[in-house]
Amino acid sequence: MRKKRPLPLLEQIEVTGAGAKGRGVAKSPDGRVIFIPFSAPGDIIDVQVTKKRRSHMEGRIVKIHTPSAKRTPPKCVHFGVCGGCKWQHLDYNEQLAIKEETVRNNLIRIGHVELPEFSPILGAPELYHYRNKMEFSFSNQRWLTEDEISEQDTLAHRNGLGLHIPGRWDRVLDLKECLLQADPSNDIRLSLRNFALENEISFFDPRQQAGILRTLMIRTTSTGEIMVLLQCYEPRMEQINRVLEHLKINFPQITSLLYVINQKANDTLYDQEIFCYDGKDHLMEKMGSLTFKITAKSFYQTNSEQAYALYKVVRDFASLSGDELVYDLYSGTGTIAQFIAADARQVIGIESVPDAVDAARENAEFNGLDNTKFHVGDMRFELNDTLVELYGAPDLVITDPPRDGMHKDVIAQLLKMDPTTIIYVSCNSATQARDLALLDEKYSVEKVQPVDMFPQTHHVENVVLLKKRVTQA
Repeated sequence: MRKKRPLPLLEQIEVTGAGAKGRGVAKSPDGRVIFIPFSAPGDIIDVQVTKKRRSHMEGRIVKIHTPSAKRTPPKCVHFGVCGGCKWQHLDYNEQLAIKEETVRNNLIRIGHVELPEFSPILGAPELYHYRNKMEFSFSNQRWLTEDEISEQDTLAHRNGLGLHIPGRWDRVLDLKECLLQADPSNDIRLSLRNFALENEISFFDPRQQAGILRTLMIRTTSTGEIMVLLQCYEPRMEQINRVLEHLKINFPQITSLLYVINQKANDTLYDQEIFCYDGKDHLMEKMGSLTFKITAKSFYQTNSEQAYALYKVVRDFASLSGDELVYDLYSGTGTIAQFIAADARQVIGIESVPDAVDAARENAEFNGLDNTKFHVGDMRFELNDTLVELYGAPDLVITDPPRDGMHKDVIAQLLKMDPTTIIYVSCNSATQARDLALLDEKYSVEKVQPVDMFPQTHHVENVVLLKKRVTQA
């Protein structure tokens, strides 16, 4: 059996940019691209190669000889291990510049569409504590530090509550702090963790599919309401009730205390029955003059303040006069649909999650909007000729699909419906660019506005305004 050659250590390598998944990019001496997490453009570093492919390599920093001027000290004690926010070492202006350039490159290189002048990216006013929703995992196989690995035979336990290590579905980093969500998020998580340990309530075993405590979701609103949802695997109600009572007594500010027993292989909630232990089964959020009811299963943008900025971009791009029929695709709980409804004749929302559609209808009633209607169904089949016959051909289509973008059948139906204007909101400018290429036969890109919803990460939202091309007689 032939021995594998040891992977090389590359010395004095200059990081020249940022690439896929926010990793730094450099060139090896043989000309191959190297992707290096936690590096910054301008760093001079030694890199230990960890993966070697024909076209590229991956590596980790061994030594920083000259740190980039674009670096800034990370604030979180878990930076470099946790996968939550991998850009804390980058100055925020540099983060924005990389995100804007990423959007531009994707639209040009993947979309091959002619672009107008870009509007500068809209930066976030809050760089930390901006998330209104966090989901933490329990595990009896937490990630160990190097010191703990050498002492693991004498460790009292390996239970942890936190975020998954990147690429490790079975390993959780036991968080001391998380700067993504404002207090009392940290206090709730740490108090629950300590109570479970002190009372020997079992943490989930991801490999054996056993244990009581599985996940913890914390949602907050700008109005001060807090939802806590405890997801459990084994239905041991005596111990579950003790945990819930602990939270109820120690955190009276929780307005919605929920639990679910989920014995599936995955921890998704959409097909699960959720029980209310104390308080309401929902939260109420406000955005401008609108009120939204948010349930445990509802999709709502996780950065409330930047969501408001994003929706204002959509409204400005729409330039509605009051006479338009608007289709809102992938409408979720109807936030965009209701945000623009006052300026339109009618808005038709389509969403695949029944609970989200129920919430959208309820929210429209809260907000006194009688010109919105919401349909539930798979977009491929719900967006069809029958819908157009029922309501008419739309003047404007707003589409905000998942990261995978729109199915080709949806794009084909869009082209067939022939709206004058399309506004495409995307959390993945690569799949957005692919879809723009398919729409390019009939629509030109008129405006592009990136919006930073997630500081300290490589993720970026992008809004594109498309107008139907004028055909020559």
